[in-house]
Amino acid sequence: MNPTALVIVFLSLAIGTTTTLMSHHWLLAWIGLEINTLAIIPLMTKMPHPRAIEATTKYFLTQASASALILFSSAMNAWQTGEWSITLLSEPYTITLSMALMMKLGLAPLHFWMPEVIQGIPLFTGLILSTWQKIAPITLLLQISHLININLLIIMGVTSILIGGWGGINQTQLRKIMAFSSIGHLGWMIIILKFNPQLTLFNFMLYTVMTTAMFLSLVSMTSMKISEISSSWPKSPILVTTTMLTLLSLAGLPPLTGFSPKLLIVLELAKQNTLILATIITLASLIALFFYLRLTYVMILTLPPNTPNSSIHWRMTKTNFITAIFNTTALLIFPVSPTLLLML
Repeated sequence: MNPTALVIVFLSLAIGTTTTLMSHHWLLAWIGLEINTLAIIPLMTKMPHPRAIEATTKYFLTQASASALILFSSAMNAWQTGEWSITLLSEPYTITLSMALMMKLGLAPLHFWMPEVIQGIPLFTGLILSTWQKIAPITLLLQISHLININLLIIMGVTSILIGGWGGINQTQLRKIMAFSSIGHLGWMIIILKFNPQLTLFNFMLYTVMTTAMFLSLVSMTSMKISEISSSWPKSPILVTTTMLTLLSLAGLPPLTGFSPKLLIVLELAKQNTLILATIITLASLIALFFYLRLTYVMILTLPPNTPNSSIHWRMTKTNFITAIFNTTALLIFPVSPTLLLML
C-alpha cells in the first residue's frame, strides 16, 4: 500500500477512536464508530484475494447493521427524553444500544462474523481488529455500565466464554483460534462490567497487551496454521518459548499475567454473593484451556522430522524489537497488577 494512503488510514483509525472516547453525545460517538469502520476496510482489502473481499463484506455489513441500530436507538431515546447524552438512557433503548455495541465487539451469540472475518484478513489487520477496533465500543459500554440490564450481561458473558472455548477446540487455523480466544476474553470482561467497571478496563488492557504479543509473534514466525508453528522451534527457540508462555498467559494459568484478571473477577463475583456464576465461568474457561495447551504441546513438545543432523535450522527467524517488547511486557505485568488496578 502507498505510504501516504497508509498514514491516512492509521490517522483515520486514531481520529475515529479518539472522537468516540471524547464524546458525551450519541451522535458524535456514532460518527467516531463509523470513521473507525470505514478506516480499517482498506487494510482488510490490502491483499485483493476473494477471501479478503468476502471477509471485508461480512465485516462491513455487520458493523453497518450495528451502527444503524445505535443511531436508531439513540434517536428514539433523544425523542423520548429530549437529551442526546450518553449517560442518559431510558429502559427499552438501553438494551438495544448495549446489544448493538456487543455486536460490534463480537460477543456471543452475535459473534458469527468475527472468526470468518479474522480468518480472511492478514495477521496484522487481524491484530488491529482484535485490539484497536474494540476500544471505542468497550468505552461506550463502560460509560453506560450502570444502566445495562445485569441479566443480559450475565447471559452474553457466559455464552461468550462457552462459545470461545468450544469454537476453538476443533480449529487448525491460528487466526480462527485467536478469534475464539478474543470472544472468550470479552465474555470475562462483560460479566464483571456491572459489578466493577474498573476490572473490565483492567482486563481489557491486559488482553490487548497479550493479544498484541501473540499476533506479533505469529507475524514473526509467518505462521497461519497449527502445522506451521510445529516447525518453528529450530528457527527461533527464544521466540517460540516466549510465544508459548504468552499462550499460557492467555489461558489464565498462574503465575502468568492472564491469571490476575481472572482471579480478581472471581473474587469480585464471590464478594457479590454470586458464587454459582463464578463457578460456572471458571469451569467454562477450562474448555478454552484445552486448545491453548494443544498449541503449547505442538510448539514445544513436538519436533518435525529433521533430515539434517544439525538441530538448528539454517534460516533463523529475525524477531522484531516491538515483538520482543510486547512479549516481555505480556509476561512481566503480573507482579505490578495491583499497582495498575489502583491507578485505574
